[in-house]
Amino acid sequence: MYWLATRNGVVSLPRCCHLALLLRSPSRKCSSSFIPSPPLLGQFRRIRCFKDQKVLRGSRKATKKLNALNNFLDERVLSNILWWKERMEMCRKPSTVQLVKRLDYSNLLGLDVNLKNGSLKEGTLNWEILQFKSKFPREVLLCRVGDFYEALGIDACILVEYAGLNPFGGLRSDSIPRAGCPVVNLRQTLDDLTRNGFSVCIVEEVQGPTQARSRKGRFISGHAHPGSPYVFGLVGVDHDLDFPEPMPVVGISRSARGYCINFVLETMKTYSSEDGLTEEALVTKLRTCRYHHLFLHMSLRSNFSGTCRWGEFGEGGLLWGECSGRHFEWFEGNPVIDLLSKVKDLYGLDEDVTFRNVSVSSENRPHPLTLGTATQIGAIPTEGIPCLLKVLLPSNCTGLPLLYVRDLLLNPPAYDISSTIQATCRLMSDITCSIPEFTCVSPAKLVKLLELREANHIEFCRIKNVLDEILQMRKTPELCEILQLLMDPTWVATGLKIDFETLVNECESTSGRIGEMISLDYEHDQKLSSFPIVPSEFFEDMESSWKGRIKRIHIEEAFAEVEKAAEALSLAVTEDFVPILSRIKATTAPLGGPKGEILYAREHEAVWFKGKRFVPAVWAGTPGEKQIKQLKPALDSKGRKVGEEWFTTMNVEDALTRYHEAGAKAKTRVLELLRGLSSDLQAKINILVFSSMLLVIARALFAHVSEGRRRKWVFPTLGESYRSKDVKPVNGENGMKIVGLSPYWLDVAEGSAVNNTVDMQSLFLLTGPNGGGKSSLLRSICAAALLGICGFMVPAESALIPHFDSIMLHMKSYDSPSDGKSSFQVEMSEIRSIVSGATKRSLVLVDEICRGTETAKGTCIAGSIVETLDTIGCLGIISTHLHGIFSLPLNTKNTVYKAMGTVYVDGQTKPTWKLMDGICRESLAFETAKKEGIPEIIIERAEDLYHSAYANEVLLGKNGTKLEQFCSTGFSSSDKSHPQSSSDKVEAVHKTGSTNRMEVLQKEVESAVIVICRKMLIELYKEEKTSEVTDIHCVPIGAREQPPPSTIGVSCVYVILRPDRRLYVGQTDDLEGRVRAHRSKEGMQNANFLYFTVPGKSLACQLETLLINQLPYQGFHLTNVADGKHRNFGTSNLALDGVAVCR
Repeated sequence: MYWLATRNGVVSLPRCCHLALLLRSPSRKCSSSFIPSPPLLGQFRRIRCFKDQKVLRGSRKATKKLNALNNFLDERVLSNILWWKERMEMCRKPSTVQLVKRLDYSNLLGLDVNLKNGSLKEGTLNWEILQFKSKFPREVLLCRVGDFYEALGIDACILVEYAGLNPFGGLRSDSIPRAGCPVVNLRQTLDDLTRNGFSVCIVEEVQGPTQARSRKGRFISGHAHPGSPYVFGLVGVDHDLDFPEPMPVVGISRSARGYCINFVLETMKTYSSEDGLTEEALVTKLRTCRYHHLFLHMSLRSNFSGTCRWGEFGEGGLLWGECSGRHFEWFEGNPVIDLLSKVKDLYGLDEDVTFRNVSVSSENRPHPLTLGTATQIGAIPTEGIPCLLKVLLPSNCTGLPLLYVRDLLLNPPAYDISSTIQATCRLMSDITCSIPEFTCVSPAKLVKLLELREANHIEFCRIKNVLDEILQMRKTPELCEILQLLMDPTWVATGLKIDFETLVNECESTSGRIGEMISLDYEHDQKLSSFPIVPSEFFEDMESSWKGRIKRIHIEEAFAEVEKAAEALSLAVTEDFVPILSRIKATTAPLGGPKGEILYAREHEAVWFKGKRFVPAVWAGTPGEKQIKQLKPALDSKGRKVGEEWFTTMNVEDALTRYHEAGAKAKTRVLELLRGLSSDLQAKINILVFSSMLLVIARALFAHVSEGRRRKWVFPTLGESYRSKDVKPVNGENGMKIVGLSPYWLDVAEGSAVNNTVDMQSLFLLTGPNGGGKSSLLRSICAAALLGICGFMVPAESALIPHFDSIMLHMKSYDSPSDGKSSFQVEMSEIRSIVSGATKRSLVLVDEICRGTETAKGTCIAGSIVETLDTIGCLGIISTHLHGIFSLPLNTKNTVYKAMGTVYVDGQTKPTWKLMDGICRESLAFETAKKEGIPEIIIERAEDLYHSAYANEVLLGKNGTKLEQFCSTGFSSSDKSHPQSSSDKVEAVHKTGSTNRMEVLQKEVESAVIVICRKMLIELYKEEKTSEVTDIHCVPIGAREQPPPSTIGVSCVYVILRPDRRLYVGQTDDLEGRVRAHRSKEGMQNANFLYFTVPGKSLACQLETLLINQLPYQGFHLTNVADGKHRNFGTSNLALDGVAVCR
């Protein structure tokens, strides 16, 4: 050991330790870069400071002084001091800042020995507290001192900053920082500290009398951690303790498979690992997990080639953004073993403590939800997003069952487990017998209370209820099958594999063991002592703290002793106090006469006589005088007089002492038996944890089935053939079909939902107007698919859902200023993860792709993404307003065009929220802007600009003034002028000399069709192909005429001019057969037709939809608006009048 002396300090150094170790920068939260900050010289104001006039001279004196103080700093202590120093620098309250200035970072308490009450000499209270602090250096230490829990130095600053306490002695600058809380406020103080992420070590005083001038003994009674409350003394009280969800220590690393996250629960002594995670899935887990501490492995800082990737644009940026705002520490070595070592250091555990691995294999299990998917369907509660959890369970189902359902949604199970969950729910839906209450007990609470032997009789009764409910399910035939099915989901949730018969047998024996020891609610053989002369409140307070907990047979001797002592007390009170009361009652006197009564002094736990003016003026040997002479003033526990009116006798005091001793002995025996039972049950802890979790799952599933039946949801058929990569789907079972799908946030039972049927065999490219339901449809499909692969009911009439390996939903993106990313960068980062993680067994849902950048290039990026997903072969929907994507030469084989329907009502286009085949180019942008309150003048100007830029510019000079005028009046549904009706146009033509009304109608229809279709084709195709593609040539088919043979096998769009001057629009690849079919209808034998050919059925469908949408704007009346909902248009019965439905 070397000693280093400086002007105002002395430091001890190990022989092999370099001075640079003392100047090493701390493990700290990083804020802008993963690279640790360079060493900071002068990290401390001083290492061990003394007054200048007391500078140590010579190494011998220095060594002697330091040995006396026992205060040399090794590397570990230095690291802990630096850790606390960082937290002091984060304090913001003015009072705390003043206290921090008085700290001296030379010891773990931060005490300056030069200040008042700062001595660290051996034997002082400060020295004793420092010894406790050194055992748990990163915990706030509260030490019981009389009626307060006190904290010194650094810990006092933490109490003032985070617990809202005031410092002792105010802000005096000559004294060390001190703060504390009253004993009655301990729970609140611990809650405040743990809520802010601090762990607390509590030191209690040894209760009982002590010798004069000797300090009370103290011991560490327990700890309070975030998610793990302080339970000391719980065994002796008759109330329960709220136990929060346990908070794990989290370690993140990177492997060849992807990101890896490890969870370590100190309470449960378990750990689990998940490997192969994407960055988004990892961030989702961090967002949904309240953890105690975060450790980042050094593998995150560089990849295999040695180049830095942490914080790099793209991969790693999202994770860095999540971690940079949190406290974390770096660690090296084995990601699991060394993390467990860190946990042991953090909690002060012995090296021989072992942790059980509860990891469940991720093979054949769907990928966890990404953050975007989880937030957009409300699996993670998000403002403005309908919460999926709220509709899965009744409002009264909270706590552990809700947490189980949330975790199941975020981490969908393997096919076998989801099938089991669904089979269980189906049975639950059909049973007719009564069901248990399903007592839910936190497994972490069980483990901690039994391990620390602090479980009270209430907890044992609850444990017995859990075991008895398992046995009840076993004995009921309908519930027994459910119990057996729940074994596997419980194994996945707990990591414990227990045989069914073993579970039943262990539950039976354990329940019997508890029943033999614990006094149950229906047992009434432990009544409180009762005597007429002694106030009943006295016996209630003295005996209710131990009676009714343990069966009397186990404490019969203690019971008998207490009963004898109570009887003796009653006798003493009767002999010493009753004659005085009789004398007072027999005395008749005017106002101001004697008074007296026997009362219970609750504060002093005694029964005394309280009276005044009862002493006789003349002693005459009358009854009661003897007892009055025996009275003496009542004294408290410290020998002080209680008051002028309280009296007792030696006989009564001896009886009270005997009674209290008997009661204390009985209570001690009861606590011993309760703690002994805790020790016995520790051997059954796995059975108890498994049983409690099984009932949590049972309650969650029963609640879900009840809510699902109320909402009229159904059980889907799970696509078993999709569960393995090696199994090839057959007979179209690789698709997903949901009939009567409704948004999950709308209650079908109330009739408020619009249903859709989704038959998905490939990728959908979806278009539709604003507010047309595209986003709602994507959310609904995502939620239904997720619920299906988890084994839950779905909001539909029927459903076939494959067991997807991943479900990915991308909705709107926002910018991330903290990461320096625009909204488009964020979107591309998420799309990258989707594309890289998608397989042919995935469900991919992307809403309004590439809307955050320039239209032309965004359209091309979107088209390329569609091609990529089409090549992968996944199921999914890509919705877009980028209609230019349809003019791109996309190389797709399986992509199908879908649209959200609209209806034309009272001169306005409105959405129907129905899914249909084809393309919808109407955005309803002007209508939406007007509906949301945009001023009319802005809307009108926008319409003018639209017509100028997108109509006149295209058509001017190509079809003359007539076409320009026609476009300006025919495309805007928000135009104030009323479009001309057919009859008005006919009258105008009559003025020019035309006499054939059908020929006039035919010419008007032909002109409108050419204008409408040319505009669409110009938008669809690139500029160099415009002149070739926009050559629309309409061919009329008169009465008693047939289409030419050249139309056979060619896609055609046709318009029927009915005799009643109404139109019908359709498309076909067999025009001859279609004309024949139409003319076979009554009244249609002489119908005229207009048709034109187009290259491909897809384009024909699009143009048919466009004409159905736009011709009504020109004053034409259509009979087949309803045909817009069909994949093959024009097949409806024309005898039916047209009705307004989706198109």
